[in-house]
Amino acid sequence: MFGSLLPEIQVKRPDLIERHTLELVCVLPQLRRSLTLRNPTLTDLAPRDERARHYAGDRAFRNVHGLIDLLDSWKMAVGAEARWIIGCDSYCQAGVMGALFFRELIRRRAERLNIHLLIGVEPGRAAAVRASFRPEVTTEVTAVDLPGEPPSAPAPDIAARLAGELESKIGDDPIERQIALPELIRLWRSAGQPEKVLQCRYFALDIYNTQGLYADALHYGEGLAQMAAEYAEEDRRLRWQILVRLLNTYIGLQDARAGLHLVEGEAAKFVEHERPLWRGQLCHWIAMLYARYSKPHNLVKGEEYLERGLAWIEQDTDLAEADLHFHSVFNRNGLAMIRNFQGRHQEAMEFCRAGIARLDAHLGAEKHRLHRSILVYNIAQIYAATASHEEAIRYYSDVIAMDPNYSEYYNERGSIFLRLGRLEQARADYLKAIDLSPPYFEVFTNLGQCYRRMGATVDAIDAYSRALDLEPDQLLALLGRAKAHEDCGHTDLAIADYTAALARDPAQWEAIASRGVLHYETGNLRAALADFDLALELNPGEPDLHQNRAIVLADLGRHQEAVCDLEAALKLNPADADRAALQTRLENEMRLAS
Repeated sequence: MFGSLLPEIQVKRPDLIERHTLELVCVLPQLRRSLTLRNPTLTDLAPRDERARHYAGDRAFRNVHGLIDLLDSWKMAVGAEARWIIGCDSYCQAGVMGALFFRELIRRRAERLNIHLLIGVEPGRAAAVRASFRPEVTTEVTAVDLPGEPPSAPAPDIAARLAGELESKIGDDPIERQIALPELIRLWRSAGQPEKVLQCRYFALDIYNTQGLYADALHYGEGLAQMAAEYAEEDRRLRWQILVRLLNTYIGLQDARAGLHLVEGEAAKFVEHERPLWRGQLCHWIAMLYARYSKPHNLVKGEEYLERGLAWIEQDTDLAEADLHFHSVFNRNGLAMIRNFQGRHQEAMEFCRAGIARLDAHLGAEKHRLHRSILVYNIAQIYAATASHEEAIRYYSDVIAMDPNYSEYYNERGSIFLRLGRLEQARADYLKAIDLSPPYFEVFTNLGQCYRRMGATVDAIDAYSRALDLEPDQLLALLGRAKAHEDCGHTDLAIADYTAALARDPAQWEAIASRGVLHYETGNLRAALADFDLALELNPGEPDLHQNRAIVLADLGRHQEAVCDLEAALKLNPADADRAALQTRLENEMRLAS
């Protein structure tokens, strides 16, 4: 779809291409030849053997939303009122991100862009596919059961010839290989050559894992280790790399259970007689799965495996000196994480500082720049967690100087500025974070909080609304926007946002009370009373709630009940400034009650 739109966009709105380069090369890999990646990070630039950090699992979702923003900007420019019917055949065969794109496009922009989605699905799947879309937008989705006719498979000899010709045409070009992957896999399967299928599936597992498309990587990776054991038994490095990529995929998907099943089962058995480095690396991954990704964290087991891992690394006599230093520092960084979780923050920072010093002493300045930056970042995080705000800002600034295009650093430093009340600096960091990345809801929520504290309520509403456009179920943005609407006098909109927030978390007594005040201001005394009743059930020790309910009860003529609430408020020791007013109100209500 984007391939068909791209030529016209390039002519009329080249700025959109530049803005969304990262997302476009994700779905159109051939564009890597002609487009320069905008704002590359050290994660993007690190050599393959220095990739000490993989992309966060939400990178793929950001790309999806970036593509929707691109389509939104384009259609608004050429005619939002024009009716578009987007036809998507073989929807059930779409990758995880492809299916998500269409679900989110319809949720976010079906109405604004006048879009209807027509999708062809496998027989019997129409109802299930429609149910995967949010209920409020299903009127803009038509799912049609299409007769299923399996594609005709060529004879094995013909399939082998066609696959061989396609591979010869591709040569060593990884971009062309990625584009041709589905066809190559189909042809080699038809040719009855599982060794070739194995190579293609490993290529897919590797490239989609590297790009942070973990769900799609897993599609190609499931069962691949067993397949390699059968068809590439002697290729130990390939089998190890498959296990590594699978583990990275599970970690990217935050699936600790599947990761532990792999590393403690098949992977542990595989490395029993392999080089010590591999055994040390496996111990590190097991440690991370226990100490970081399992819930609850098992820090004791994590530390135990890190110590085992370091011992194996130090036993590998084939390891180059520079690699020994790196792998040792990488292992100790894991222990720094555990010390931080244990509250032993100073020890955690010392591990990070010692790692930086060791890398600086033994490696050239251009080696392992990514991991050096990660160590600085970890120190910044520890300072932030311990409320050492100025030190945290200093280290965030240092890591930004090392990796100036990493959006999250600005978002996190901005939040420290926000806590300190340095609102202009917070806003600048949030805006920079937004500029550097496809959209993610957290930074827009933070920007909304910043604007609201600045008194820029209209801007706050816009920021919160942008966050909720990306993720409609987040509580903080709903509550923030409700308060901003309240400050602007948008009573009905504020009530709607409080109600939406309470649908997600009914225990938010402050939101219930705020809605009660708004109901009272609009004259809806029954609704106000119901809200204050509920808020007091959740927090009976809050004097303001008793006082507010007393006011509603008095207006309803229920003076004796109002007296009880005012007496309760006075017993709860309200602030001295409020006691006199409460006492006066109580005396008035007692006269009316008698």
